Amino acid sequence: MKQRISLASRLSEVLLDGTWIANTNFRAQLLSLNYEQATRKVGNLNTIAALTFHINYYLDGILNVFRGGGLEIHDQFSFDVPEISSEAEWRGMVDTFIASSEAFVQAVQSLPAEILDKGFVEEKYGSYLRNIEGVIEHSYYHLGQVTLIKKIILEQEHPHSGGQG
Repeated sequence: MKQRISLASRLSEVLLDGTWIANTNFRAQLLSLNYEQATRKVGNLNTIAALTFHINYYLDGILNVFRGGGLEIHDQFSFDVPEISSEAEWRGMVDTFIASSEAFVQAVQSLPAEILDKGFVEEKYGSYLRNIEGVIEHSYYHLGQVTLIKKIILEQEHPHSGGQG
């Protein structure tokens, strides 16, 4: 039980409300952006909207397995972000991301303890534990990108402010 709670806490930290490791989290970063910032291209980097879609794609795909469904996601589609052309569409994406994050954290808290060491869908995917830890690491990786891209965008909008806009 402690392991599930710890995993759920780590997930909540990176996705929703933590500041311990990265001094921020996805929700805080996303809620402070407008759709023009979220969809702005910086060099050849992914947009923040694309990174948001990407993480949510995996949350939803793995959550489907937690709920008894199949693994129906494919890496090749994980950046197929729909066009976002309004603030309402961006807010909808953020709301979906937050809802998926909350559902994922709750699902991890609710998993039977004995399932963590069991195989996840197919042997090649490792255990449930490995996949949950992978989501945490993957989320921190992309949170770092979101944070840096946001700093670049804010510096472009407000030169000489240090990206603090």
